Amino acid sequence: MADIVIGSGPSGIAAVKARLALGRAVILLDGGKTLEPEQAGARDALADADPATWAAVDVARYKSGQYGATPGQIRKFGSDFAMEPAAETFAEAGPVALRASRAVGGLSNLWGTAVLPYAARDMAGWPITAQDLAPHYRAVLGFLPVSARRDALADLLPDGLPEAPSLLTPSPQARVLLARAEARADKLAAQGLRIGAARQAVRADCRQCGLCLHGCPTGTMWSAADTLRDMLGDPRLDHRPGQIVRAIGETDTGVEVHLSDGRRVSGDRLFLAAGVLETARILLASTGFEADSLTLRESQHGFLPALQIRPNRRRPDRLPHHTLPQMFVELSDDAVSPHLVHGQVYTWNDFYARDLLQTYGAKLPFSAPVWPVLARRLIVTQLFLHSDHCARIILRRAADGRLQAQVSLPEDTHARLQSAGRTLAKGLKHLGLAGLPFATRLGAPGSSFHVGASLPMSETPDARGADPLGRPAGASRLHVVDASVLPAIAATTITLPVMANAYRIATEAPA
Repeated sequence: MADIVIGSGPSGIAAVKARLALGRAVILLDGGKTLEPEQAGARDALADADPATWAAVDVARYKSGQYGATPGQIRKFGSDFAMEPAAETFAEAGPVALRASRAVGGLSNLWGTAVLPYAARDMAGWPITAQDLAPHYRAVLGFLPVSARRDALADLLPDGLPEAPSLLTPSPQARVLLARAEARADKLAAQGLRIGAARQAVRADCRQCGLCLHGCPTGTMWSAADTLRDMLGDPRLDHRPGQIVRAIGETDTGVEVHLSDGRRVSGDRLFLAAGVLETARILLASTGFEADSLTLRESQHGFLPALQIRPNRRRPDRLPHHTLPQMFVELSDDAVSPHLVHGQVYTWNDFYARDLLQTYGAKLPFSAPVWPVLARRLIVTQLFLHSDHCARIILRRAADGRLQAQVSLPEDTHARLQSAGRTLAKGLKHLGLAGLPFATRLGAPGSSFHVGASLPMSETPDARGADPLGRPAGASRLHVVDASVLPAIAATTITLPVMANAYRIATEAPA
């Protein structure tokens, strides 16, 4: 029989890659949703032409699909295909902004492509080390394109760069800021700050068309669906899209997957990579799983705005440029947190003026012309805290099979975010930015999507934990490989460590 992988997001694809590398046959089950033909046609029409020749009306129509989404939904390509509505997952969601995906490629259809390995200090007490993950980072970087360079971040974090890193051209604003950060590195370090170029999972042939946040027309932003397409020619891979898993279990000779239509799929070994919400739903419905609840931990995020004191000579809204994170900021200050605080710096994008007008326009009549000008000087840092300081989302199974969510929020989360914002604002002065820490705002629970640790790995797991191979208590052939099994959620980006850990588990699990 073959091994079974549930989920084709980043962790699922990493597990498939690892099992195929061992010579195993793999059955891959996923929800199978893909971009609708109309939206795909609009995307492909832009991809087939040079951005310099795009008609303004076609670009405006492409962008318009992003607006009018249900609150909490994230769209790309004007479509909701990659994110399930809250009501599909939750009987009661409360303030939780986290959503599941049943798309081919999972939530990597929507992500911002930021990648970093976890720092060794943020893995203290784990049953695995940064050194244990090192070879699996390298394996993942064999199929994950990464734009990066060696800079001030290199000696702070494990090596998570390809052998020959190439840098996606920063925006005009970011080029100035990066040069100032390099020139003032000593002053920044004295404040506990290290600033370097963002690491993005983007191919080097990016056209810098500025549509990153609307959906990359040319597909240079990596999605797990890209790697899956490359693997479909392998006769050992049996991809079965459109399969919704109800429950799973072990048998005397292997594993069994119970589908929502009543069918069953059998295999030798099972790797569960459905994403933290779908994984929780499946486990809580499965016979033999003892826990009646699971608690998600989150690296919550907030936003620190800043203004350029002197704007660039070139307007930042002129092409070419990209609108992904331009710089990473790592704050090491025990007065703020014993863990790293991570920041992702965004320069101009076309959402800024729209958000400013919606937030302040009605309060200040006749101010509409001001906001586009102000937006061209706005720089926003997305700050992340370690999960030790952040919300807990308790998940239980409702009578109808969906999830019930209850949130527990520590009292000091917002205070820590404000403290980090004040420290960063002082550092931003060295870059010619005026930080506005009073305007720092905390995202809703789950909205960072840096969430997991609901079944944390341990050498001695209890009923709500897993062993270092992702096996829940009592399991021998079932391995959970998505973010659910991380012991904690560090502030730095989550996707690359999750993929490396999934590759590790799938490599070390018996073949």
